[in-house]
Amino acid sequence: MTDDTRRASARDDRVELALDLLSALERDDLALSAAVDRIETVTTDPTLVRTILDEAELRGIVERDADRLRLRRTGDFVRFERQVVEREGDFDCRRCGASLSTGHFVRFESGELGPFGSSCVRKLLGRD
Repeated sequence: MTDDTRRASARDDRVELALDLLSALERDDLALSAAVDRIETVTTDPTLVRTILDEAELRGIVERDADRLRLRRTGDFVRFERQVVEREGDFDCRRCGASLSTGHFVRFESGELGPFGSSCVRKLLGRD
């Protein structure tokens, strides 16, 4: 596998992971800035963030309305008991940067996202 192929594969993996995240949010609508905040837990590359938003619209996951996104339910909500895994260790939250001794990781079909603190994982998924 060439370096370009590996980079393209990693890029595709991040797109799928972000789309899984958007599909699982427990919201009917979301400010564009809040959606970008969530996508940035997967990637901070501005070009890739835009690609993710465009792909989410193409796949019918979101509908854009100026600076808001209407989320179209395309998947199930995350089941905390099964899909959020806690691990002990020395982590930094991907959302807020806080130091963690217990990391929460969200399992999606396309991969795992984390670590997050207990309150950040709930905010990320739209529970709070």
